[in-house]
Amino acid sequence: MSELQPGTIQRAKITNSVTDGFLVSIGTETLLLPEINTDLQPGKEIKVFVYQDRKGKLLATETIPEASLDSYGWAKVVEVVENLGVFVDIGIPKEILVSSDDLPLLKKVWPISGDYLFVSLDFDKKGRLLAKPINEADVMADLVPASPDLLQHRITGRVYRSTKAGSFILSEEGYRGFIHPHERKKEPRIGETVTGRIIDVKDDGTINVTLLPLKQEGMKDDAESILEYLEKRGGAMEFGDKSDAEAIRETFHISKSAFKRALGNLIKENKVYQQDGKTYLK
Repeated sequence: MSELQPGTIQRAKITNSVTDGFLVSIGTETLLLPEINTDLQPGKEIKVFVYQDRKGKLLATETIPEASLDSYGWAKVVEVVENLGVFVDIGIPKEILVSSDDLPLLKKVWPISGDYLFVSLDFDKKGRLLAKPINEADVMADLVPASPDLLQHRITGRVYRSTKAGSFILSEEGYRGFIHPHERKKEPRIGETVTGRIIDVKDDGTINVTLLPLKQEGMKDDAESILEYLEKRGGAMEFGDKSDAEAIRETFHISKSAFKRALGNLIKENKVYQQDGKTYLK
C-alpha cells in the first residue's frame, strides 16, 4: 500500500515522459502526471498535488488547489446528484464530492451548477477525498470584523449555511452576514451569490443583511407582483388591506405593511379597488 496521502502537496522529480503525460518520483513512489506541458523535462523538480482517479489510483497534478486538508477555498459546483450530493471543481482534473450528509436536509436550498461552496478537503471511510463545506467555528475563527460605518452599504456574498433561523453568508471582504427570513423574498440556496444592504453591525463584527429593496423601490416591485397575481386570477383576489399577515407573506413574500403600501399606491393610481375585503382590477 502507498504511503503517499492524497490531498497533500509534494516535491516530485520528473523521471521520463510517456504518451499521456510524465512519470514523476516522490520518494520511493512513481506517479503519473497526466498533463502535457512542454516546459517539463526529465530531471526537473516540481511541486505537485496528489489525488486519486475514479479507481483510487494515485495521480499527480501541477495545479495546487486553494482547498486542501488544512485550508479552505472556493469550489464551483459542476453537478448535483440526488441522494449522493454535489460534485465541485477545486481546480484539479478530478471533481470532488460534497456528500449529502454535509448539505441541508431541505433539498430546495441545495446548490445548483454554477454556485460556489467554500470547502476544505477530508476523507470518507474508504480513504477517498471529499470536500467539506466550512463550519461555523472556522468562519468565526477567521472573521473579518465589519466597521459600524458600513451601515446601509451594499454587500455581495455567498451563502454558506442555511437554517430555519435564516441564511448565513460570507462576503467578498470576509465579513460574516446573517439574513433573517423576513429580510428576503425567497430563501437563497447554499452557494448562491446574493447582494443586499447591511442593516446592523454587531459588537462581534458580524453583520445583519437584508435582501429587500428600499421602501420606494420595493413598493414598485411589490405593486407589480400584486398586479401580476390579480391578472393570473382573472382580475380578482381574496386579499385586501385587512388580510392576515402570514397569508400575505406566504403568498407574496412581503410583510403586511409592504403589501398595504403597494396596494394603497395601486388604489391611488386607480388601477385596483377593494370591495368586501377583496381586491379587483379596474
